[in-house]
Order: sequence, then C-alpha cells, then structure tokens
Amino acid sequence: MIAADTSQVAIVRPQLAAVSIIGSALVAAGVFLSGFVIAEPAPYEVFMAGLIGLWSLFGLKISRAIAPLLALLLLFMVGGILSLTVMVDLATGPTYMAVSGFLALTAVFFAAIIEDRHQRLGLIFNAWVSAAVITALLGILGYFGAIPGAANFTLYDRAKGAFQDPNVFGPFLVAPMVYLVHGLLTQPIKRAPLKIAGLVVLTLGVFLSFSRAAWALNLFCVVALVFVMLLKERSGLFRLRILVLTLCGALVVMAALAAALQSEQVATLFSSRSQLVQDYDGGHLGRFDRHRIGFLMAMERPLGIGPLMFGTIFLEDEHNVWLKCLTSYGWLGFVAYVTLIVWTLTLGFRLLLRDRPWQPYLMIAWVTLVGHVGIGNVIDTDHWRHFYLLLGIVWGCAALEYRNRREGRAEKLALR
Repeated sequence: MIAADTSQVAIVRPQLAAVSIIGSALVAAGVFLSGFVIAEPAPYEVFMAGLIGLWSLFGLKISRAIAPLLALLLLFMVGGILSLTVMVDLATGPTYMAVSGFLALTAVFFAAIIEDRHQRLGLIFNAWVSAAVITALLGILGYFGAIPGAANFTLYDRAKGAFQDPNVFGPFLVAPMVYLVHGLLTQPIKRAPLKIAGLVVLTLGVFLSFSRAAWALNLFCVVALVFVMLLKERSGLFRLRILVLTLCGALVVMAALAAALQSEQVATLFSSRSQLVQDYDGGHLGRFDRHRIGFLMAMERPLGIGPLMFGTIFLEDEHNVWLKCLTSYGWLGFVAYVTLIVWTLTLGFRLLLRDRPWQPYLMIAWVTLVGHVGIGNVIDTDHWRHFYLLLGIVWGCAALEYRNRREGRAEKLALR
C-alpha cells in the first residue's frame, strides 16, 4: 500500500512541474503582450482574462501577505462604483470601471504567482524587455518612416510604438531599461554587447516619444538604481566598476542622442518639448489651473463626479493621478489609493537591501514605481497596465520575504 502511494506521488510531481512550467510560459506571454496596445480591448486584456480564469481553476492562492493589496484595491473599486451613481448619463463610465477592476485583478494575480515561484520574476522581466525592444523599434522606424504603415506608430510627430499614446509608450520602456542597466553593471562583460544594443534602442525610443514625463522618469530611475546599488555593495572594486560602466554607458547614450538630433525634425521638436512649462501647462485653464480648480471641486463632492466626466467639463483630462482618484473614485477611492501607494513604497523600501534571490527584481520594480508615483503628479497612470505589474512585483517579493521569515522561524522551532 505504501509503495503504491509512493508511485502515485512520483507520477503526480512531474505533472505538477509540467503545469507550473506551462503556467510560467503563459505568464511571460501575457507580459510580452502588454507592449502592444494599439486598440482596446488589446490582446493583453483578452489573454490575461483567460489566463487568470484558468489559473484560478488550478488553485490560485491569495496569501495573508497579499491580502492587504487585494483589500485596498477592492476599496478603490468600491469608490469608483459609487462615483457612477452621481452620473446622469453613464455613457462609458461602467466600461472604464470594468477596466480598472481588471487591472487591479492583474496586480493581485502577478503578486500571487510570484509568491508561488520567485523564478517567474526572471521570465517576467525578460518578456518585458523583449516587448519593449520590439515596440521601441516600431516607434523608431515609424518615426523616421522606415517601415510600411509608419503613421500607425507615431502620433503628433512623436513615436508611440505599438501604443495609443506616446506618454504611455515612453514610461513602458523604462523598467526594461533599468533591468538592462542592472545586468550591465552586475553580469560578465561578455554579455554587455546585447545589453548595450538594447539600451540604445530603448533610450532612443524614450527620447523620440518626446514625453517630458518619460524623460524625467528614465533619468531618475537610472540614477536611483545606481545609488541603491552603491549603497548595497560594499566592495570598492565593485563600486568602481559601477561608476566606470555608468560613465561609459552615459557616453554611448549621449552619442546616440546626438546622432538623432542631427535630424532637423528631431531637433525642432526637442527644442519645443524640452521647455519645462508649455503653453497648455501654465495658461488660463491649462494643466496646473485645472488641477487647482479640480481639487477645489473635489472637496465638495465626496463621491466624485464619475469617470471621464472631468474631460467633458474642461475639455482635457485631469493629468494628475491624485485628482483622477478624487474625481473618478471619490474620497473613498482616493484614501484607498494613497494608502496603497504609501504601503507599497514603505514595504519595498524596508526590503530593498536584503540579500535574497529576488532582491534585484524588487529593487528595479521599486525604483521604477517611485518614479511612476512622481510623474503621476502631471499625468494619469491609473490605467497603465505596466503600473499594476510593478505593484504586483513589489507585493509578490514582499510576500516571498514574509514566507521566508515564516519558514525560518519554523526551522528554528523544529531544531529546539
């Protein structure tokens, strides 16, 4: 009887391993599809909805460590649903909230599958890099009219790759770029050529998006990554390598940008976009004026005004994620979102320098998430797919740390 049970276990384990491998490959495919959102619903939504449903059938587990993420996102969605009740004409409001709910679910999903198997982090980032390089190449080639249908990959003379908006396309490329920079600084030099080529493509893609938020995000994240790595690594030789390679990388990137600026079209648009405050920022009812009026209006409307209604009133969207939360998700949604962001950043910061197999991925995601929170002051990030992926990565790594501590305590008790 015991022998029969043992043989059954031996059969089941390879089957579970095969299911896990297939599941991990499907996750990587889903992340890859996040780089191609020309129309909505995008292939990413359809694929991820099916994947989450399928994974749930096979036992998707939401642990105690991930429960706060789920709870806060549910409160956020409750605020959004309540905001629908103040709308006279629902129009596209329910669809907007459905997308919000789906994206919130993806954050919880990514956190859960990362906690289940931390090796999936490598697959996730490699898939993200692949998608970023391809969509960046589409944006670059489209910008210079080097491929058929080039107009599909540009908007307002700005590269947008396989996205609808250059302001989303640019920030999407930043995390893969930071990942490549980390690899360049930590891995053997023989792997450097491919990483450098990828960095040049991604940097040029960010530059040609002509998104000031993406430019600032890219600069902040690379500098922050190097700073955190210098704090973590105590070896003087390693620190010297980081500084030398960072300098060399900066020179290569500057050379690529200088070459791009030789184009009159690029140089003209760069001169215009590089101004810190544009006319539509500081003018009457410009971006900052709308922020002021919007915050005052939100103080009088606890349930908000409903999703997308701000744009119908002021002819422009909020371009501020905090104001977006107040208008589209009400006070409840705003408090839930602020709590989520503060909790997530605090959680990641506390674990930032721990010596763990998943530490590099946590560091990259945390640094990039901090940058996204910063640019949220001038742009809406609440429907950015990769933003929710970053949330899932940070919470997934935190859950791994929680499990690691719990198992450590169990081992100590067993030894007593």
